[in-house]
This record gives sequence, structure tokens and C-alpha cells, in this order.
Amino acid sequence: MTTMPSDMDPSITNPLEQLTIDQLRARTSMKWTTFPADVLPLWVAEMDVPLAEPVAARLHEAIDAGDTGYPSGRAYARALQSFAADRWGWGGFEAERTAIVPDVMMGIVEALRLITSSGDAVVVCPPVYPPFYAFVTHADRKVIEAPLGPDGRLDMETLRAAFASAQHVAARTVLLLANPHNPTGTVHTRAELAAVASLARSFGVRVVSDEIHAPLVLPGAEFVPYLTIPGAEDAFALHSASKAWNLAGLKAALLVAGPNAVDDLNRLPEEVSHGPSHVGILAHTAAFEDGRPWLDALLRGLDTNRSLLADLVAEQLPGFALMWPEATYLAWLDCRTLRLHTTSPTAAVPVVSDIAGPAQLFLDQARVALSSGHAFGSGGAGFVRINYATSTAILREAVDRMAAAVSGLETP
Repeated sequence: MTTMPSDMDPSITNPLEQLTIDQLRARTSMKWTTFPADVLPLWVAEMDVPLAEPVAARLHEAIDAGDTGYPSGRAYARALQSFAADRWGWGGFEAERTAIVPDVMMGIVEALRLITSSGDAVVVCPPVYPPFYAFVTHADRKVIEAPLGPDGRLDMETLRAAFASAQHVAARTVLLLANPHNPTGTVHTRAELAAVASLARSFGVRVVSDEIHAPLVLPGAEFVPYLTIPGAEDAFALHSASKAWNLAGLKAALLVAGPNAVDDLNRLPEEVSHGPSHVGILAHTAAFEDGRPWLDALLRGLDTNRSLLADLVAEQLPGFALMWPEATYLAWLDCRTLRLHTTSPTAAVPVVSDIAGPAQLFLDQARVALSSGHAFGSGGAGFVRINYATSTAILREAVDRMAAAVSGLETP
């Protein structure tokens, strides 16, 4: 379950409203440097927020003490263990069943190497996070798609067909699950996850659950850790503070094994533990330990922005359809009425310069950078993904520009 504390302090300032656009443009990370200065970037998953004070304080302490050596200990895992118990009711989490990995995607690759071999199959549920395709392919595994249903939720019959198909092309199969789902913001229910676990077990499929967005479940939905589901005992999950506390540049994540996957985890090569940054681990630990009030303020701000974005789309982009995000700070916008999209193969994942369809229109004509839906696999063409983790002023300006860009278009 997801629980919000009853003693939240509403006076904590919304992190999304603390930075000016000039301060944001002074940043040197990807979001604000990829495009020219006249572009509003609402694409890659960076938030327009300052660093949470407890995280900043822990980093300053480390720098002042020269504590910049090699990682050690299980403080990160214990911090997640406490957070998971408090927020999600995950009482069975054991810090000893974890390993530190460089980041979530590298942790996914390492998990695949533990339980599959070259040429084995990995099922994904598109539209889905583009690195699922790229990293799986680069690890020499076959991608098999089981697209989401028209409602943006997992489709069990499609999954069944994908599992059956995988049996014909591979000795072993893994389902790579996004929980919550990116880009739709869907939060899988306990019933849905139970159905996934039952189906996976019947086909001998192992599950790896990417739960990086778990702390970002918004009011109206509840996050269920996959490893709490009966039948998921041989699964893996990946967790990190990077998305919820904006720590992508401070590399550290946790690979969590179900009780029947511990022997697999114990085969993880020792050198994997050298990839994470010690300073990154300190930051992620501080986030889970002491960054909860900041997170609560962020979630209130994201809830406000979610409603604002839905209202703006309804008012200014009436031909489009916004899928209501239950989690993350990413919204999936259906722009197919523009008829700018084409269906393209999904095995090769485009890089950012290959923006197509509606995203290209909004970049060229509105000077708003969005993530192009075609990069997210089957069902993504004609959509864009909007990162709404920004100020309300920037969000309003972006939608104003988008509306102006499409207002003069003739219907093909």
C-alpha cells in the first residue's frame, strides 16, 4: 500500500516553485542544455527543483570530511527498508537480500545476466521507457512486445500470447515490468500484479520489476511492490531515490531479490559493486531517511500540476487526450488527431535527435521540447510525453505555445 503521513507540514514550500527560469537555464545537465535557450524543455526526466536540504547537507558533510572513497555497508538498503515499511507496508523487505548497482537500468541488465543467457527473450509492455529496448538489445536478448490495452493498463491475454510466443524462440523468458509504468503513469493494482505473477509462474517466466518511480505515486492510487505479491518469490525489483529526489547524476540503485532469487543474487559479480558512487549512495540514503517531508511537498506540487495540465489540455488542446497519470511526473498525451505520426519498427530505439511527428511540430513551431511517443515502442506513434515537474508558470507557457502552434493547422 501507499500511505501518506497524517502530520504532513503544508507550510513546506513547493520545490517546483522555488527556482526561476534563469536559475534553471544556468544548469549544465541534459534537460536545460540539449536545446537552444528559446526552447522550454519538458522532456527528459529531470525535475526543476532544488536539492532536498537533507540530501544537500549529507553531501556537504561528505565533502567537508573528504569522505569520497569506496562504498561500504548496507545503510542505503536499511534506509529503503524503513521507507518501504512506512510508505508501502512492505514488512518483508530484508536489507540482506539486496545489492548495490550503478543505476536501475544497469541493475536490470545485471539481473538479466543472472537469470537468462544470450538470445533469451525479454517481454516488455509498450508504450514503455525506451531504454528497455536499447539495454535489452545491447545485452543480446530478444525483445518481445506485449502492448498495453487501449485503457493503458496491462492486458493479460496479450501477455499470455507474448509468453507463449517467447517459448518458441528462447530457452528462458523474463518479463521486464515498469511499476509504476512509464510513460503512462499507470499504477498497477494488486489484482493486476497477482494476475501477472500467476501467468508468469504458469509459463516459467521470471519477472524483473523497475520500481524507480514508486515514491512518486500521487493521491488516488496505491503502489504495490511486486515482491509482496504471492508467486513473486523468484522475482527481482530495482529501487532508487533518483527520480523522486532528482538524483540522476548521483549514481546508486538497489537490486532487491525475492526469497527464492537469493541464490541468483549471490552470483552477482563482485565488480558490479564498484560501479555505484559512494557519494551517490550517501545522497540516496539521506533521501530515504530524511527527505520524506521534502517528498511530501513535491507530491502536493505534482498533484497540483497534474490537475493544471489536464485543465489546460482540455481548454486549449481539445482535440487531444491526456491520460491521467496516477504516478510519476510524466504525462502521456494523444496527439493523433494531428495525423503527423507514422507507424515505425521499434527494435531500434531512436536517439533524441530523431524526434518525429507531433514532438517535432511542437519543437519547431512552439519551441517546446517533449519526448516523442514513437521511441516508446508499439502504440507510441502520435503521442508525446510531457514532463510536468516544473513551475506552473512554465507549464502554462508551454501549453500556450503548443496551442498556438496547432491553432492554424489545417486538418489533412
